[in-house]
Amino acid sequence: MRKLHFLIALFVIVLDRLAKLVVEHKIPLHDGIQIIPGFFRLTHLENRGAAFGLFADSPSPWKIGALVLFSVIALVVVSALLWKNSHTISITGIGLALILGGAVGNLWDRLTAGHVTDFLLFYVGRYQWPAFNVADSAIVVGATLLVYEIVFTKGPAESGLRS
Repeated sequence: MRKLHFLIALFVIVLDRLAKLVVEHKIPLHDGIQIIPGFFRLTHLENRGAAFGLFADSPSPWKIGALVLFSVIALVVVSALLWKNSHTISITGIGLALILGGAVGNLWDRLTAGHVTDFLLFYVGRYQWPAFNVADSAIVVGATLLVYEIVFTKGPAESGLRS
């Protein structure tokens, strides 16, 4: 089952890269395409901060290095958990695979461009959720699956997280 989990991660990485390449080549920076008026648009933004633009305005010269270091540590931890817990297909394994794929997708951007390309923008009226991308979505869905396993199972053995 390890192969399947790592294929899920690879699928997320490829989908994220392809989506970002299309956006980068078809939508000018800071421009967008209205998809659902008053609710959703594709846009092209460069996020120099963490998820959902956190710390984007920080002037610290260490910001990119710290974000890359945090991402690498997260990749090592998630990869180890996935390797250890991927003997059978499980919600936990799928969640970890989604997180791994998303983390690699965003790390790739940071290492090659110094920023992450975000392009999915949801809003209602004047309120808008911070723009995000496929990798961010995979991380959130993966984390949600892990929380589901923890909340709705009786113990670590049933959730796939073994010590």
